Amino acid sequence: MSLRIVVCVKYVPDATGDRHFADDLTVDRDDVDGLLSELDEYAVEQALQIAEEADDAEITVLTVGPEDAKDALRKALSMGADKAVHVEDDDLHGTDVMGTSLVLAKAVEKTGYDLVICGMASTDGTMGVLPAVLAERLGVPQVTQLSEVFVGDGVVKGRRDGDTATEQLEASLPAVVSVTDQSGEARYPSFKGIMAAKKKPVESLDLEDLEIEAEEVGLEGAWTAVESAAERPARSAGTIVKDEGEGGKQLAAFLAERKFI
Repeated sequence: MSLRIVVCVKYVPDATGDRHFADDLTVDRDDVDGLLSELDEYAVEQALQIAEEADDAEITVLTVGPEDAKDALRKALSMGADKAVHVEDDDLHGTDVMGTSLVLAKAVEKTGYDLVICGMASTDGTMGVLPAVLAERLGVPQVTQLSEVFVGDGVVKGRRDGDTATEQLEASLPAVVSVTDQSGEARYPSFKGIMAAKKKPVESLDLEDLEIEAEEVGLEGAWTAVESAAERPARSAGTIVKDEGEGGKQLAAFLAERKFI
């Protein structure tokens, strides 16, 4: 039986762009370019490596987002994933992590899965809790923050590296895992992969397809809310120390005043 792998990916604003909030205090995604979250590329890479080791495997990449989010799916497909699922609905605007986890869970169940792989966090929200919440909604084990992942004999195993210890973890399938940016560099799409991605299937779903009410997602259904937001103040000019024989003392005094030394 084929190993069904679902990789959850996110289309995020380019961190090098000029990002700001819209009038409703959600991230304004119209005025900045988007791309596949870099941390999710590691999840796609691990899925590809697992599939290469398996006798038979199929990789589906899944995203929730606006029309442009298809660009993130195409990037993952060009890396080597087999097919994609795109959940798009106007009522999803402003959805927080709890609503997103609900949508992903319903889409994963509809797609069918043995293993769900996520990145350690998104590069815009950086909460890092979605894999755990998704596992809870699906009612399956979670093995998160892995630097290595292995799948075989109905279990997923992995290594989690902490500041003071390394853990070896495992869980029976089906399961949800998340991988860190230490799990291995993501491959670059080849020209052949880019061309092949254009022919791979992308299924579109909306809230009705997933039997989710609009009130459960979006700003109305969000468990969290942004009360206010302000632009970061412009960076002020630094202190210039002219070394006329006392520069070292002035620098030491400056650092000591701020308790750096």
